[in-house]
Amino acid sequence: MKTLAVDCGGTGIKAAVLSSSGNRVRVIKELDYLKTPYPISPSKLISIIGDFISQSPKVQRLTVGLPGMIRAGKVVVIPHYVNPNGPRTRASNELKKLWYGFDLQTALCRKYSIPTLVLNDAEIHAAAVVKGKGLELVLTFGTGLGSAIYLDGKLAPHLEISHFTVRVGRTVDMWIGEIARKRIGNTLWSRRVKQLIQELYPMVIWDRLYIGGHNAQRLKKIALRSFDGKVQIIPNSAGVTGGARAWKLK
Repeated sequence: MKTLAVDCGGTGIKAAVLSSSGNRVRVIKELDYLKTPYPISPSKLISIIGDFISQSPKVQRLTVGLPGMIRAGKVVVIPHYVNPNGPRTRASNELKKLWYGFDLQTALCRKYSIPTLVLNDAEIHAAAVVKGKGLELVLTFGTGLGSAIYLDGKLAPHLEISHFTVRVGRTVDMWIGEIARKRIGNTLWSRRVKQLIQELYPMVIWDRLYIGGHNAQRLKKIALRSFDGKVQIIPNSAGVTGGARAWKLK
C-alpha cells in the first residue's frame, strides 16, 4: 500500500510517499519542502496537495495533517491559515469563513479521486510512535503547540491544549510557541516546557508522553531529567511517516 502523506504546518509543508506492510513503514520518496505561502485558502492548499499528487501518480491513498481542530475531516478551527500574513498576524474574517467548517477530506477525495484521511497534524505524529497500550499523549512543539491522545491504540477526541490560558489574554500557544522561543532563548523556553508538562500531568495522567515537532530537539536535556522513563523525544519526521499507520488507528 502506497500512501502520500502531507504535513501542513504554519511554517512549511512537507510530503513523502510511504510504503506500508503491516506495521512496517518505509519512505519511498521525499518530495520538495515548501514554505507555507500566505495568504492560504482551502482552494490554494488543495492545489498545493494536487501538485504533490502529480509527482506521485501511483499512490493509493492520501493522508493530510493540519494544525487546529479537525473532526471527521472537517476544519472546526484552524490557526495560522486564517492569518493572511502568517502566524501571529491579524486574522481575516474572510479566511475564517472559508476555513471554518470546510470539509477538506471530502473535497480532496472528490477532486483527486483518491481515498483521503485528514487529521490534526499532531495526531499523525502520534500514529507513527504510539505503542497501543494505555493512555499515550503526544505534544508537538513548532510554530505553536500540537497535541494528540491515544487510548489503547485508538484516537481519542481532540483537545486544543494550545488554547488553554496561562494568564489573562495569553494562551499556551503564545507562551510556548516559536515566537516566544526565539525571544527568550532555548534555556528559558525549556523551563517553560518543563512547567507545562508538570501542570498537564495531573489533568491527563498519561502512561507515556512523546515530545515531537521541529523544536523538540532544542529542548535542554536538564528540563526532562526530573521525569521518569515515561517521556520520549520523537523525530520530526513522524509527522509524515505517521501518515500510513494513521489509517489503522483512526
